[in-house]
Amino acid sequence: MESEPAIFAGAVFSLFGGGLLAWTVTRVRQHQPVAQGVSPVESATLASVVALLALAAGTWCFTRL
Repeated sequence: MESEPAIFAGAVFSLFGGGLLAWTVTRVRQHQPVAQGVSPVESATLASVVALLALAAGTWCFTRL
């Protein structure tokens, strides 16, 4: 019963992190800005860090099962 919230949170974090990382990589490969009005390097770096943190949080949730 207590594992259901961990599964849900892990899935949410993993999907968000994976989606954000895929979107960031796609935008960088197309030489398009990741965020409007921000340096391309800064926005890509910040988005990548947030995506990796979300994937790490998802992994941590799944290890708590």
